[in-house]
Amino acid sequence: MTPDTLEISDDLSKKLRAELPSVAAAAAEAVISEVPGYGDLRLFAGATLDGAVELALRGFLNIAAGAKSTDQASPLQPALDGAYALGRGEARSGRTMDVLLAAYRVGARVAWREWSLVAVKAGVPGEWLSRFAELNFAYIDELSAASVSGYSEELETLDRTQQRKLERFARRLLAGGSADILRAEADETGWQPPTNLCAVILPASRARGVGTVLDTRSLQLSEDSPASNPEDDLRILLVPVITSSDRDRLMASLAGRQATVGPIRPWAEVSLSYSRALQVWNLRLPETKEALDADDYLVDLVVGADAEALKDLRARILAPLEELRPSTATKLTETLRAWLLHQGRREEIASALFIHPQTVRYRMGQLRELYGDRLDDPATVLAATVALGLRSGQ
Repeated sequence: MTPDTLEISDDLSKKLRAELPSVAAAAAEAVISEVPGYGDLRLFAGATLDGAVELALRGFLNIAAGAKSTDQASPLQPALDGAYALGRGEARSGRTMDVLLAAYRVGARVAWREWSLVAVKAGVPGEWLSRFAELNFAYIDELSAASVSGYSEELETLDRTQQRKLERFARRLLAGGSADILRAEADETGWQPPTNLCAVILPASRARGVGTVLDTRSLQLSEDSPASNPEDDLRILLVPVITSSDRDRLMASLAGRQATVGPIRPWAEVSLSYSRALQVWNLRLPETKEALDADDYLVDLVVGADAEALKDLRARILAPLEELRPSTATKLTETLRAWLLHQGRREEIASALFIHPQTVRYRMGQLRELYGDRLDDPATVLAATVALGLRSGQ
């Protein structure tokens, strides 16, 4: 007897092999009866369950008897390959490994019971039976390990495949399109659309671990982000949100990640959230590390939507000051901006400009001489408000 084999006489070997079909059938029947999930003789890789069991048991007999071959792995390898394939099949079926491992335990127990009866009838000693049982269950452990390996590797493959599908779908969302078409594509991808989404842009270096604080239905684009500077290594997240409170919590979870968060939009219109987030991302100063809320930058976006138009509007509004000395024009421009911002309240204007209220009165007199009744015209006031860029200070 060696650590990995048994001394089996030719007569006993023939008897054990003769019982292979019936032992396999008994083991398969016990698995179907005792293990939930094996309620029928499912075909797997072209073989029924009892056929797969018989293949495994034949491999065990070859190993236990010390079968010789130029390929030393050949007695075990077919069974290990089959076990590996079974593990992959369990992953594809969506079951956990508990079912298959339970099936192995039941099958090993029944096989040992049936074969031990044959061995006892053949008059083998108790030491031989003990070693036979030890090898039997050690063999099942090896098959179990092979199945676990196949299961794990298949899960990784399925996960990578699903992630690629989800990323392609995220790109489709950002490209926009009919809600009905997008919903059909979501169904094909296996993604359940939430009511709303908002887009998040952040550097790849700040995205590590962010998935642990987000809704599990969040979509992520990890490379070649659409419409962004190709030199920027960015990540785009499409995160389910329902209410403004949800969005506030999202902002808090992104603190310190240098993120920009777009507005809430219906899931099929998340491209609008991404577009807004990207516009605000482009306003971000390099040293800014906190998360930016795109909703806080609406004025900046409106004012800066057409730089040339804004330049022309500004020149038109400030035309009455063109003939003044530059220092005087600058002071009156600052006063006009403060007057618009504080709606003509002299004390507040003086405080904002750090000048005396009488100086405000004097300057506003100058402005009224230059502009006349136009400062009382709502259209002129609106144009001046936009032109002077009250929020951005342009």
